[in-house]
Amino acid sequence: MNTNETSREKIIVKTSAIGIVANVFLAAFKAAIGFFSNSIAITLDAVNNLSDAASSLITIVGAKLAAKEPDKEHPFGYGRIEYMSAIIISVIVLYAGITSLTESVKQIFIPETPDYNSILLVIVAVAVVVKIVLGRYVKKTGEEVNSDALINSGEDAKLDSIISAATLVAAGVYLISNIAVEAWLGAIISLVIIKAGFDMLKETVSKILGERGDAELAKAIKATVKSFSGVRGAYDLVLNNYGPDAWHGSIHIEVPDTFSAAALDKLLREIMVEVHKKHNVLLTAIGVYSFNTKDEEARRIEEKVREIVFSHEYVRQIHGFYLIKETNTIRFDLVISFDAENRNTVFKEAVEAVKREFPNYKLQTVMDTDFAEE
Repeated sequence: MNTNETSREKIIVKTSAIGIVANVFLAAFKAAIGFFSNSIAITLDAVNNLSDAASSLITIVGAKLAAKEPDKEHPFGYGRIEYMSAIIISVIVLYAGITSLTESVKQIFIPETPDYNSILLVIVAVAVVVKIVLGRYVKKTGEEVNSDALINSGEDAKLDSIISAATLVAAGVYLISNIAVEAWLGAIISLVIIKAGFDMLKETVSKILGERGDAELAKAIKATVKSFSGVRGAYDLVLNNYGPDAWHGSIHIEVPDTFSAAALDKLLREIMVEVHKKHNVLLTAIGVYSFNTKDEEARRIEEKVREIVFSHEYVRQIHGFYLIKETNTIRFDLVISFDAENRNTVFKEAVEAVKREFPNYKLQTVMDTDFAEE
């Protein structure tokens, strides 16, 4: 485990520990207030604080497990455990929202008269402030260290502050007009919590399924690779995520057909080192395309082929072009946009157009994908 990973784990654990302590104290205060004031909203709020403490504990466990060193069974490490932590927290939020909605609906049909007093309401107001500060702190820290679990916990704390604030509003309405509205407010806020929990769950599941690589990161990596002397282009970048800030990838580079094996080996090693140093991405494989450097006819044919394929909508890129005169073979790859209704049709039409222009050549073509397409 490197120093950055150790520091990140410590930050997550420290932030979560602060969340646990704060939420346990808030839960105790609110449970007492709810009991003495006969307020279902405040009591549910106390239960919600306990669920937040549990979320923070899950975050700590997740961070510890995710920091385990790679082993034989999991050679890419355990970073994705953090996503599982985020899913569990999302489920807790969903459960809290559903439970709150159930109790609120019961209170609507079988109301109980609340008994508020100024001291209890001041304590609830303080709790609102604490949850706002705690939520902002936890979420900001989560964004800084790229922890979905912390971000979800911070978002949950923000929702809790809204619940507590709504309880104050309900108390104010009751004290002024003697009308109890907290059950209705509880029902509305419960729906907001359920939606937030669902959104958290959806976002984390999407990451586990495998989202496209970050477009800005992909752009930066390609720029770094192309900065090396002799590299004409960088293509087919694939980024695989094995946890927050844990990226492995592969890429193709285009180099002159005059490169020796020794020169190419040196270049590939230098690229791998530089990309890892600048972007913290481990390139596990670098493929190579060669381009013609000694044949003027090959250059003219390449220009014509580019003109033909780019006349077709949704063709985003052509790369890997090479002309082999000995066998009258032209080879190239085409990147077809995901925006096309039928990518295979676009590819076939573009290739057929090239065939019509160069009937005496055999074509070796591949339909490619830009995995970082915006």
